[in-house]
Amino acid sequence: MTRAAKAGCWLALCALALRGLDSAQAPAVRFTDVTWEVRIDFKQENSATSNKYLIETMGGGVALLDYDNDGRLDIFFVNGAYLADPMSDGKLPDKSEPKFWNRLYHQNADGTFTDVTEKAGLTGMAQNHYGMGVAVGDYDNDGFEDIYVTGYGGNTLYHNNGNGTFTDVTQRAGVGAGGWSASAGFFDYDNDGKLDLLVTRYVDWTFKTNRYCGEQRPGFRAYCHPDNYDGMTNILYHNNGDGTFADVSAKAGIANPNGKGLGVSFADYDGDGFTDIFVANDSVQCFLYHNNGNGTFTEVGLLAGVGYNEDGKTFAGMGTDFSDFDNDGLPDIVVTDLSNERYMLFHNNGDGTFRDVTNRSGLGRASLAFSGWSTRFFDYDNDGWKDLFVAQSHVMDTIEKTAPNLRYLEPPLLVHNQAGHFEKVSAGEVFQQPWAGRGAAFGDIDNDGDVDVVVSNVGQKAYVLRNDGGNLNHWIAIETTGKKSNRDGIGARIKVVSASGLTQHYTVNTAVGYLSASDKRVIAGLGIDSTAKLIEIRWPSGIVQKFETVRARQTVKAVEPVP
Repeated sequence: MTRAAKAGCWLALCALALRGLDSAQAPAVRFTDVTWEVRIDFKQENSATSNKYLIETMGGGVALLDYDNDGRLDIFFVNGAYLADPMSDGKLPDKSEPKFWNRLYHQNADGTFTDVTEKAGLTGMAQNHYGMGVAVGDYDNDGFEDIYVTGYGGNTLYHNNGNGTFTDVTQRAGVGAGGWSASAGFFDYDNDGKLDLLVTRYVDWTFKTNRYCGEQRPGFRAYCHPDNYDGMTNILYHNNGDGTFADVSAKAGIANPNGKGLGVSFADYDGDGFTDIFVANDSVQCFLYHNNGNGTFTEVGLLAGVGYNEDGKTFAGMGTDFSDFDNDGLPDIVVTDLSNERYMLFHNNGDGTFRDVTNRSGLGRASLAFSGWSTRFFDYDNDGWKDLFVAQSHVMDTIEKTAPNLRYLEPPLLVHNQAGHFEKVSAGEVFQQPWAGRGAAFGDIDNDGDVDVVVSNVGQKAYVLRNDGGNLNHWIAIETTGKKSNRDGIGARIKVVSASGLTQHYTVNTAVGYLSASDKRVIAGLGIDSTAKLIEIRWPSGIVQKFETVRARQTVKAVEPVP
C-alpha cells in the first residue's frame, strides 16, 4: 500500500473514531427496505415443479438503468415462465400469464415507481423464453439505453426507441443465441466506439435430459449438480455498427465448450488499453480471457492463477466482479460460490498473475457458511474503500434435509473493507432476513450520493434497499458520455485522488455480479475530504481527460473531449 493510501485510510478511521463508532460498523449506515414505500411489487415466478428442472432455481436478473434519460434510475426485472409438470421439449415455457411477464418500473419524480411494462413492450410474452439475465448498454450510440434479456430457449435484444417504448430487434441484429444463456454484458473489446456483447452459457440441459437426482424417497428429489451435463460455449457478438452483430466466438478464441458459465465481468487487468473478460464457471475451471488487441483472446485462467482456488480445486463459480478492492490501481477478481467453498478473492499482482487472498483478506471466514450469487464491490459508506455485498441462498431447496447445518434461505452479506481487510457487518434488519437471493443491481436510486441495492429473489418478492447514511461521508459521482468512444463510456478507467491523497480506481461498467446490470455512474467516496484533488479518465479511445480540485457532493458529467 502506498503512503498516500495509508494516510487516506488513517484519516478515514480517525473520522470514524470521532463519531464514536466501531470501524467495522461505521459510519452509521443502514440499508432500509423501502420496497412497499416505493411501490415495487415484483415477485420472480420460477414455476417450481416436482421434476426439479434445473432452470427453476437459477433465475432471475435485475437491472438499474435510466431508460428515458430523466435523471432517475428505473428498474427492470427478468421473470421465469410457466412450466408444465411434467414438461417435454415439445412444449415451450409459457409467459402468456401476466404473473410471468418481465417487468419495467419507471421511477416517478417523487421516488415511487410505476409499472410501464406493457406500454414499453417488454413483457417477453411473445418470445416464451424462460428468463434468466439482463444486460444494459447503448449499442447503437443514440443516447438511449438498450436491453438484452437472456434465458433458456433464446435471448432477446430490445432497442430503446427513445419515446418510452422498445422494439424487439433480435432477429435483425442476429443475437438470439440458443440453448441456456445466463449472464451477458456489453463492452467494447476492439475500441472501435461500438459496444460488443458477451453472453455466457451454462450447460447443455433440456427437459428431456432432466435427470432424477437426490434420494429416492418423497421430498428428497433435488436439483442436479452441473457435473451431470456437458458445458456450452460462450458467445461473443461483434457490433457491426449497422444494427447487426456478427458471432465471432470461434475467430476470437472464446468458443470453449468446457465452460459452464454463469457470471461475467470486464476490466483491463494488465493496463494495455484493451478490456479483458473473466467468466465464473460452475465447478469447472474459471476463464480469464486476455485481450490480445487484435480481435482475439487467449484464455489464461490457469496460468494467471484464477482458474482454481489456492488448493488447485474448482469451485461453484456463480457471480463475479472485476474491480480494485485495495486501491493499488490494479483490478482484482471476486467470485461467489457455494457454502463451505468460501467466496474467492484473487489479488492482481501486477505482472499478469493473481494471488488467492481469500483467507488472508478475511473474506473466507465471512463467507464460509453461505452460498452467493450476484455481488459487487462498492463503497457503501463512502470512506474511500470498496466494500462487498452478496445476494445469498443455497441452490438446493432441499439442502436442510441432507445437510442440517446449512440453509436454503440466507440473509444477504455485507462486508466492510478496512484498508484491504474485510469484516462482516450488519447494516440493518435486512441482513437478518432469509431470502432466496439471486440477482442484485447497484446504483444511486434516490440521487443522494450513496449506492442503493435492488435484490431479485427466486420464487419470492424482490427488495429495494435504500442506503441511509452512506452520504455522511463526502462523495463525487462521475457520469461518462463518450464521443469517439462508445457513448456510455463503458471501459473507461477512472482515477480519483482525494485531497488527503487517497487514490481510487474504477472501470465504467454495467455488467457485474450474476444475471444483472448496474448503473454505469461511478460514485467515489472521499471520507472527510471535501474536494478531490484529481479525477482522471482514460477513455477507451486512448484520450485522457483530467478534472482538478473538484468539490465534493456533486455529479461530474464527463464528456469525452475529441481533438
